[in-house]
Amino acid sequence: MSPLSAARAALRVYAAGAAVVLAQLLRRCLGGFAEPAGNNDSKAQDVVRRLKEETSNDKVEFLYCDLASLTSIRQFVQKFKKKKIPLHVLVNNAGVMMVPQRRTRDGFEEHFGLNYLGHFVLTNLLLDSLKEAGRPGRTARVVTVSSATHYVGELRMRDLHGSRCYSPHGAYAQSKLALVLFTYHLQRLLAAQGSPVTANVADPGVVDTDLYRHVFWGTRLIQKMLGWWAFKTPDEGAWTSVYAAVTPDLEGIGGRYLYNEKETKSLTVTYDRDLQRQLWATSCRMTGIPDVTQDTLLE
Repeated sequence: MSPLSAARAALRVYAAGAAVVLAQLLRRCLGGFAEPAGNNDSKAQDVVRRLKEETSNDKVEFLYCDLASLTSIRQFVQKFKKKKIPLHVLVNNAGVMMVPQRRTRDGFEEHFGLNYLGHFVLTNLLLDSLKEAGRPGRTARVVTVSSATHYVGELRMRDLHGSRCYSPHGAYAQSKLALVLFTYHLQRLLAAQGSPVTANVADPGVVDTDLYRHVFWGTRLIQKMLGWWAFKTPDEGAWTSVYAAVTPDLEGIGGRYLYNEKETKSLTVTYDRDLQRQLWATSCRMTGIPDVTQDTLLE
């Protein structure tokens, strides 16, 4: 990526973010964001309530997992499986944003390695657990968190790690684009296998968190001054992921991009099945995950 391309990537990312912030500001003025109710389904509301209760008491157990390390991911999966706990929902939500150029322990560019490849490996290694927990009428679910920056992302298959000219903005947007492509291909594989597991993408919007420490100083200033109003709170940002995880409206439905608890069209290129397959195959080679695409998909 040339310096000009890097500058263009930065402008695109900030433009995408500004558009989302303005939309959120308008919505805040018109009444704000309502907590998802699962199409007014009392069962969905009960699940949301129970999730809140159980994550605020001593029933929750934490297992360490460094998504920037393939070894750590595999160790985590081994420890989790030994506990014999049913896995009904996997939410892929970890990430870094616009960090300086650096590599993961396995040599991957950090945005691509942590935001995307870490979740790619974790999901694949936990698929058998998800399939065991799911059943017809009550499928297990994979919810992967992307963002509006995927709309301005470019997947550089010949330079996924930004070795030629690094752009933190382009790298971040690329990782979020890769997550959408990954989810759509995963859903196709699951559907072809008749698996009781679905995969969807959640877009949280622009949320008031500590994720912005590496962004342009002007953005940090806006966050400090207007974040309480124009940005979503962490709870509001999580609602689309919670909705995707529990709503009966999505029972047995996958391959959707969700924003503000509604299905939305993602970037046109994300529906390119050849690109989905190419990224999946490359990711398998990078991480040592067997590629079952050829044996599973007929087209």
